[in-house]
Amino acid sequence: MTSSDIQLSRGLVIGCGGTLGAAWTVAALVAVSDALGWDPRDADVLVGTSAGAELVTMLGGGAGVDELLAMQLGGPTHPALDGHLAAAPGRFPPLPRPGLGSPGLLRRGLPPVTAASGLLPRGRGDAAWLDRLAQRFACDSGWVRHPATWLVSMDYDTGERVAFGSPGAPTATLPEALRASWAIPGWYPPVPIGGRRFVDGGAVSTASADLVLPLALDEVVVLAPMASTGRITGRGAARIERLMLRNWMSSGLDAEIATLEAAGTRVIRLDATAEDLAVMGPNFMDGRRRLATLEHSLVTTRAQLANGVRA
Repeated sequence: MTSSDIQLSRGLVIGCGGTLGAAWTVAALVAVSDALGWDPRDADVLVGTSAGAELVTMLGGGAGVDELLAMQLGGPTHPALDGHLAAAPGRFPPLPRPGLGSPGLLRRGLPPVTAASGLLPRGRGDAAWLDRLAQRFACDSGWVRHPATWLVSMDYDTGERVAFGSPGAPTATLPEALRASWAIPGWYPPVPIGGRRFVDGGAVSTASADLVLPLALDEVVVLAPMASTGRITGRGAARIERLMLRNWMSSGLDAEIATLEAAGTRVIRLDATAEDLAVMGPNFMDGRRRLATLEHSLVTTRAQLANGVRA
């Protein structure tokens, strides 16, 4: 059964993942679109965190999955995507400024990863490439064409999640919101919005899938390259990535999805397999592995759907 056979309310949630996570996610979008006979631009809500916010900005602004794939492959694509990948950040951040980013987070009883993000120094990364992307996709309203496009960030002083573009969220321009969602602590500086400071939403949740709970959707598609179903071991730098980030992000996503399913929402979840991670390596900003990640994930994400999802 395809989405054309029955009218479902369906949301799309895309988690954080850096350069390689974005490539993996484009492959997952191709797989989901084909399996469901569905255009993700038709989602009732588009929720993105960090690299996921970058991708939902593209989708919400009108770029199709075929154009996102063409961008990854270096072919002709949506005009607003021209040169975007070439301007992406490199493998490592520039030397940060001295001092702690937000030490007060330690006193708030937050999860260890979230609290520890406040101990990282203020980044010096230049997010001009995200500004250009947002400016190209912004319409007359100042936001993207799709009104329910939410870009998730974290208040760097309180640890609160904020989905810019959602009802009740602080007012922000599209470039501000996108930079805030991508502002990896220690790599990019916090983004000031409305007298508050915001950083990458991945510091509090890999995808924030539970934010769509009030919408009571029939179905939610969750694409989360920095989470995995079950525990995946690793060696060396990969072991550090598993212990410090992936296991925590995976457990958090497990709980968010359980909450949605308990409320009656069906969840289609795709995340990174052990085979995917072997291709991607421990540094998700390593663009040298981008094409290999894309090509591999075009196979593995389809396999996940075929083996575990009723489309």
